Amino acid sequence: MTDRHRIAGGALTATIQAAGAELVSLRDADGAEYLWQAGPAWRRHAPLLFPIVGRLPGDTLRHAGKSYRMTQHGFARDRRFAWVSREPGRCRLRLVDDAESRALYPFAFQLEVEYRIENGRLAVRSQVANPGKVPLPCSFGAHPAFRWPLVDGAAKDAHRLTFAQAETGPSLRLEGGLLGDPEPNPVTGRELALKEALFKRDALILPGVASRAVRYAAPDGTALLMEWEGYTDLGLWSKPEGADFLCIEPWSGMSSPKGWDGEFNDKPDTMHIAPNAQRTFEWSVEIKHGGSAPKPPPGG
Repeated sequence: MTDRHRIAGGALTATIQAAGAELVSLRDADGAEYLWQAGPAWRRHAPLLFPIVGRLPGDTLRHAGKSYRMTQHGFARDRRFAWVSREPGRCRLRLVDDAESRALYPFAFQLEVEYRIENGRLAVRSQVANPGKVPLPCSFGAHPAFRWPLVDGAAKDAHRLTFAQAETGPSLRLEGGLLGDPEPNPVTGRELALKEALFKRDALILPGVASRAVRYAAPDGTALLMEWEGYTDLGLWSKPEGADFLCIEPWSGMSSPKGWDGEFNDKPDTMHIAPNAQRTFEWSVEIKHGGSAPKPPPGG
């Protein structure tokens, strides 16, 4: 069985690999690639973040008096998922706890991810289930990296994000991988002008993001419309120099705040999934072509 599967429908094709259940390609009808191709600046495409988003102090998970090694964004992105189904327009993959995961994270879980192309868009539906007997503390996030610039020859600082709602709340930045204090938000109403300097201090985080959609647009009107449900926060990230990608990351959960170093069950912004329950998360992306200024995303 091959470790990659391509799905297609209408004007889109997407390729998914079993390693990390990761999306590794997103192309339009002309074959243009819109996903970052894991170049030297960053060796990933669109990893899944589980069972944590961001970092814990000292990369250590503390639970019931024991310490476990838990590095940035968790281990799911580095595990091989099992194929559940593979069809021309969709596929589903699954990761369950085992001896290897329990050495790092002493909880029962099942993580399923479905990719499907329908109505001209790629939709990614993830479900975190708790088959265990105690509540499952975790975070979950998506981390897709798109081309920046979106079209060849376009200036990076001519791109912008337009949110579905005004984003008036504070933003957060990282200090040594941990959350710093709230600070003013660089989003002006519903718009954020993109520039490399925006990421000199690592990711820009919008906790409790109001929008459920954002349009990422190039100056010629080419745009990606991204929507999400089930996620509570949003991260935006690139590297400040020489990295031609922009990550638009819906999350549920974030890094630990600086100064906190306690029991994982008590970590701020952690979900607690009851036994025999589950949480579902979905994001989708649609490619828009056109020679005029982009329209605002839905909900605006």
